[in-house]
Amino acid sequence: MSSFKDTLTKVLERHQSISQKLAQGVDDSKEFVKLSKEYAELDSVAEAIQALKTAEEEMNGALDMLAEAADDADMKEMAEAEIETLKKLIPGLEHQVQVMLLPKDEDDDRNAILEVRAGTGGDEAALFAGDLFRMYQRFAETQGWRVEVLANNNTDIGGIKEVSATVSGKGVFSKMKFESGVHRVQRVPDTESGGRIHTSAATVAVLPEVEEVDIEIIDSEIRIDVFRASGPGGQSVNTTDSAVRITHIPTGVVVSQQDEKSQHKNKAKALKVLRARLYDLERQKKEQERSKDRQSQIGKGDRSERIRTYNFPQGRVTDHRINLTLYKLDQVLAGEALNEVIEALTTADQADKLASLGA
Repeated sequence: MSSFKDTLTKVLERHQSISQKLAQGVDDSKEFVKLSKEYAELDSVAEAIQALKTAEEEMNGALDMLAEAADDADMKEMAEAEIETLKKLIPGLEHQVQVMLLPKDEDDDRNAILEVRAGTGGDEAALFAGDLFRMYQRFAETQGWRVEVLANNNTDIGGIKEVSATVSGKGVFSKMKFESGVHRVQRVPDTESGGRIHTSAATVAVLPEVEEVDIEIIDSEIRIDVFRASGPGGQSVNTTDSAVRITHIPTGVVVSQQDEKSQHKNKAKALKVLRARLYDLERQKKEQERSKDRQSQIGKGDRSERIRTYNFPQGRVTDHRINLTLYKLDQVLAGEALNEVIEALTTADQADKLASLGA
């Protein structure tokens, strides 16, 4: 606990030090921006630490009052009531501060590239992929985010073989990153006359959107092929070679883009997705190294892991990583109750990190 107290003291000292530097004026504009950003990040932490310190001081005061109460029944009752209140308050404040001091995911504030692909299950899997993508679109609306489709491959009956989109807004990746993995649906398809329940799947990938400065793509390491865009059934929808396929030779990652009529725009979009996928490969590598000592399944971004089941007959959604079941299937798919699942995953991830730090 002493090391925890030492950490709190250091945070408050750093917060105060930056405050003084900014008040005195900083000539270097880059240094000013850097200090201002750090100060803003520390501000809420310092506030929480101060609230904890105040509560602890009040607890010491109440204990002193109790010791001095002697035969004064009123004073004793007042002190005991305050002690009882603070006993409930202080652990919560400590936990809040511990969570705020956890190492930040450097990608949490980034926008995201969302990819949804139909898996096993044929037409039903494509319909489910469409349901999932619409769920994320609706959820984005509730968060005030913007969704822009990059590429979309629809089926003839209204399903989606695969779709990719950028999701822009505040804290997008921090909330969406736990969605990566295999999503499974259990329901009776419209085409099933016997009323049998089918199981289908779709894969979701959420990648941090990165800038050119974040990851370098070397021209000699990519191959760019151009071809004519095609629609459902393979029919040509374009008379020019506007579609673009980029292959990253060292990793074998392939990105195709054909939604735009301009080859230049398709190439730009394909490079954006390629950059995100390469960055995500590096991110997964680092995450695997970090998680060797802890067995948490949350947030590891394994695309092959079955993470969630949507059971229509029972009206339930189950997240297998944290054994959470909500009987709110319609609300989750409408984007309204998805935040409940995401918040539970975030809390579990924080608890896991606190445990691994021995906090």
